[in-house]
Amino acid sequence: MRKELILWSCFSTLAACGPASSPPPQKQTAELVMAMRPGPTTWFVGPDGDAAGFDRELVELFALDVGLPLRIVPADSALQLLEGLASGAVQIGAGGLIRPPGTDSEGGALLYSSGYYAIEPVLVYNSDGFRPESWTDLIGETVGLVAGTGLEATLAKVRSDHPNVQWRELALPAADGLIEQVSEGSLGYAVVASNEAALVRNVFLNVETAFPVGPSQELVWVMSATQAALRDKVNTFFARIGKDGTLQRLIDRYFGHVRRVERIGAGVFQERIRTVLPAFSTLFHQAQLESGIEWRLIAAIAYQESHWNPQATSETNVRGMMMLTEDTAKRLRVRDRLDARQSIGAGARYLADLKRSLPARIAEPDRTWIALAAFNIGTGHLEDARVLAVRRKLNPDSWSDIKKTLPLLAQTELADDTKYGVARGGQAVVFVETVRAYYDVLLRLEKPYYGARLQATQ
Repeated sequence: MRKELILWSCFSTLAACGPASSPPPQKQTAELVMAMRPGPTTWFVGPDGDAAGFDRELVELFALDVGLPLRIVPADSALQLLEGLASGAVQIGAGGLIRPPGTDSEGGALLYSSGYYAIEPVLVYNSDGFRPESWTDLIGETVGLVAGTGLEATLAKVRSDHPNVQWRELALPAADGLIEQVSEGSLGYAVVASNEAALVRNVFLNVETAFPVGPSQELVWVMSATQAALRDKVNTFFARIGKDGTLQRLIDRYFGHVRRVERIGAGVFQERIRTVLPAFSTLFHQAQLESGIEWRLIAAIAYQESHWNPQATSETNVRGMMMLTEDTAKRLRVRDRLDARQSIGAGARYLADLKRSLPARIAEPDRTWIALAAFNIGTGHLEDARVLAVRRKLNPDSWSDIKKTLPLLAQTELADDTKYGVARGGQAVVFVETVRAYYDVLLRLEKPYYGARLQATQ
């Protein structure tokens, strides 16, 4: 751990010395080699077994942009990432990194790309205990952080001004491990990026944000000084995807739904995962076998629809675990909507049918989220929202854009110009985003079921 901090410090010091200390540029290679730190905000294995993640998708898009095959080298800590850059084994380091304050974007041992996503360093604490309001409340307390990400330099003045605060720098691949320690009580406090705290807020229910510990900063990719030409290509790439909407769609894909469920609702959900879900998990597994839809996604839909109550009935006579209408139940040959097995299986098959009905060009995970909107509002109104997206020069195949036009269906003056008329499109957006939030929690807390090959959702 200490070596890791020293290594980053050495790189930063060399960077300040200017280009005279830099080795000559390396020759062009036939592949793009990147070191990445895994974690929920960067790179992980999705429920279908494929690699996913915000930074992972950015990396893949960049490799396509420069026309090089991509090879990713996992970095279990910043030490490995920096050593890879120092040795020339990798060309770019990525995954939750910031440029230390006071360092230039070029010259010396490291080059930094332009920023691509703004974060705020925050202090998190266990809400079962004391909530600090400032650093003076933490005298004698221990604060943890993931070493090597650049946060150490951000906190340098804080550490100097408050020498009685104890610091524990941990060589972890991602901040969720740090947040888990705060949740369990083995660590009092931690400094993490705001997006890292937000993404697991519905999992670690007793961890809250106390206060920001520094100004907003942007995540960057890091390269050795030999990669100036590559750094310029990275900056051009970030500028392009920022302008054409690709970057915003990725941000929405991975972070747009994380605050949809309130803490109280998340607590009730976790309690029902423990007490209610086990009685129905076999039925969800069977529905996965029959439909190819991942069982935890089916369970998330069922919870949003009925809170896993097979006897649920609405005022409009929508009934059962998956809250099926009479027409949908007849079409799916459901004899008893209050039978949990029939309802769950039919709901899963219906979603699979909706996914298949969409144009083949729509990729995952947009395909799943768009199909979920149709599950809630119907295929006709969904198509109206896609038409409105085209009229507004938005992407009708992107969930990030469709969720902008679905609420417009409630406006009579706009809906009158659509084929299927007025609809509560905003309700469909809430439905999809809430299902996504529940699904994220289930992915963390429940194991996958390997009884069938799955349709992709990531």
